[in-house]
Amino acid sequence: MTTLETLAPLPASGMFSYAWLMIAVPLVMAAVLLLFGSILDRVGHWMAVAAVGFSFAIAVCLFSQQLLSAPEARAVSVPLFDWITTGSWTVSAGLLVDQLSILFALLITGVGSLIHIYSVGYMAHDERRRRFFAYLNLFIAAMLVLVLADNYLVLFVGWEGVGLASYLLIGFWQHKPSAAAAAKKAFVMNRVGDLGMTMAVMSMLALFGSSAFVAVNAGAGHLDAGWATTIGLLLLLGACGKSAQVPLQAWLLDAMEGPTPVSALIHAATMVTAGVYLVVRSHAIFEMSSAATTAVVVVGTVTLLAGAWIGTSKDDIKKVLAGSTMSQIGYMMLAAGLGPVGYAFAIFHLLTHGFFKANMFLGAGSVMHGMADDVNMRHYGALSKAMRITFLTFAMGYLAIIGFPFFAGYFSKDHIIEAAFGVSTIAGVCALVGAGITAFYMTRLMLMTFLGEKRWQDGVHPHESPKVMTVPLVILAVFSVGAGLLMNWWIQEWLEPAVGNHVEELSLVPGPIGWLTLLVVAAGVALAWFLFGARPVPAVAPASSNPFTLAGRNDLFGDAINNTLVVQPTLVAARGLVANDDRIIDALADGSASMMTGLSSQTRRLQTGQVRTYALTMTIGVLAVGAVMILTQLG
Repeated sequence: MTTLETLAPLPASGMFSYAWLMIAVPLVMAAVLLLFGSILDRVGHWMAVAAVGFSFAIAVCLFSQQLLSAPEARAVSVPLFDWITTGSWTVSAGLLVDQLSILFALLITGVGSLIHIYSVGYMAHDERRRRFFAYLNLFIAAMLVLVLADNYLVLFVGWEGVGLASYLLIGFWQHKPSAAAAAKKAFVMNRVGDLGMTMAVMSMLALFGSSAFVAVNAGAGHLDAGWATTIGLLLLLGACGKSAQVPLQAWLLDAMEGPTPVSALIHAATMVTAGVYLVVRSHAIFEMSSAATTAVVVVGTVTLLAGAWIGTSKDDIKKVLAGSTMSQIGYMMLAAGLGPVGYAFAIFHLLTHGFFKANMFLGAGSVMHGMADDVNMRHYGALSKAMRITFLTFAMGYLAIIGFPFFAGYFSKDHIIEAAFGVSTIAGVCALVGAGITAFYMTRLMLMTFLGEKRWQDGVHPHESPKVMTVPLVILAVFSVGAGLLMNWWIQEWLEPAVGNHVEELSLVPGPIGWLTLLVVAAGVALAWFLFGARPVPAVAPASSNPFTLAGRNDLFGDAINNTLVVQPTLVAARGLVANDDRIIDALADGSASMMTGLSSQTRRLQTGQVRTYALTMTIGVLAVGAVMILTQLG
């Protein structure tokens, strides 16, 4: 098996020497849009679109050149500059364009370009549109740094840049208290994960003397189980923060307060995929610790079920899709934790998910555009005729995510379920159950939004979105249909040199587990039809005492749990520190000050201003010194 441990990347030449432009162009454009002010208000959005389109063109050119190269010549190192130098120790900044990073670059810039184009129409009437596009460009640049870095320290720069950009975009409408709070919540919870990431990178520097992927992969084989487990768990903590995995998932649904294109960018092409990338990129470390890989499987399995559970109970169309993202990223994490048998399937599902989830999030934005920004699906119904393009494109994403035969998700997610059964029956059963729940809540969304009777609010007149919004939907719908079949045959062999995955023979005809999965999916669709298609949908959510429904509506009480286990104990500890500061620290400081004040008052009395007193004091002093010297000699 050929892996990065034995195959070092080649030095950059030709077109690869300009790979850094993928990052530099959107980054510089973000700065231009922010610094040059209102003079760019009329054209700034198109400048941002052009910047990301340029990055996509470079990614396509590099990918094409890799396709034409032999497998051993596809990984290329692009040195940039010496970043940190102290003594004999040097950290260089550079890029690694290999089989894994180029797929992410294509996804980020390709789907990102479509989201930028869509945003031109969606944000047309926003007074701060230029600033919004600057933040989008910053987001793209930071994510490209993350996935193209050739070492963990440079990756961490992109990691933090993504955190900053997400904060700015989630809270873009900061005049809304809910948006400002959501941005702060996402930022703080991601900092918790970043602590794990920071400690993992520092451990690598201490153990290997370098954070370069090649050095870490080569040295990982010499790690003892304890260190491998420690670093693996720290990396997993970082991944949980960025990818909204249990227990750091609570920020994701609140992030829907940002403009809908932001939701599509975060949930489909950028931020939440970073954790999956980190685990797969760090495969050499995880393979040295069964405890760490088991933790990844457990986190992914729990999250895929938790996200699906939340999706069944929400009436906000964006929050249903947010719960869906949690669940689908859980599938990817599960696959990444399965080891070599699952790496390629994790990335496969990440790519197909990027297409159909961006399609559905932008479709949800199109629905909101036609429904006066109402997000409540109970106020929708019968939109399939009023918004035919949105309906048809959204339907392609729906069929892809539930795993309808030969749509994108049918290939990628079903491979994960089969691989899970091959490693752990419990994980396989949970993944299978998650597929059924996914079919249920996504069918519920389709029925409540596009079919059934009208439940429109007074004064709402649904209409189709402009072409600048629908054209990206059509393109994403095409990939939601065909991306799975397109990648099914080659993605395993393509990724093998980068991640060392195990290549399996795949067939278009489902096996026993595949047929069972289709049966479970059909059951989920039928149940949703029975509950929401065959009977009227009330315009107001009925009260429920069902604990499962209540838990889903309240995001599985994630905020309450965090408040009880983290926030309140932290507040108590802070109040205790304040009390100790008042009673002990301040008392010691005030006491020492009072003592010095009293001592100085007594000492001041010696300063009489009379010469005879000073002469007497000096005489007494001389006599005392003389007496001491005489006694010393006699002794």
